[in-house]
Amino acid sequence: MTEVQNGRLDHLEELFERYQKKLFNFFMRLTHDQAASEDLIQNVFVRIMKYRNTYNPNLKFKTWIYQLSRNQFHDYYRKEMEKRDDFSDVTTMADSSLTAEDGYDKEQQVQLEQALKKLPIEKRELLVMSKMQGMHYDDIAEIKEITVANVKVQVHRALKELRTIYFQMN
Repeated sequence: MTEVQNGRLDHLEELFERYQKKLFNFFMRLTHDQAASEDLIQNVFVRIMKYRNTYNPNLKFKTWIYQLSRNQFHDYYRKEMEKRDDFSDVTTMADSSLTAEDGYDKEQQVQLEQALKKLPIEKRELLVMSKMQGMHYDDIAEIKEITVANVKVQVHRALKELRTIYFQMN
């Protein structure tokens, strides 16, 4: 990223290759919309170019890109989600987000995605970052500008709510 900051924008391609799939999964689990997720990724990389001078090389790039991604998602959510129909094809969405490699069969994938979709967006975002993206609590705390202890409490509560929703569906 320091090379990109110094005007060597060809290094942005390497960052894109490294983070594109992770960000796609992050956005897909939040939006349940493939096209929107792809657009959000592109918008994040536009923001990286635009705000490259704000990156602090002493901090983790991963934390910075997820903060940009989170901000991009919140902008999208405010502008677009209220306009859209709440219906989505969960089967199609499950095909592209959770896989058998994650330890879920097809039916469990669909049920888990349906339960996740019923969570409030703040809790869904937190679970996607911590459990599905594998982010460390200290990174999430930095992104959300809260303490690690607060992240742990919020994740615990979100998991408890997800578990309740999931088992009520069965």
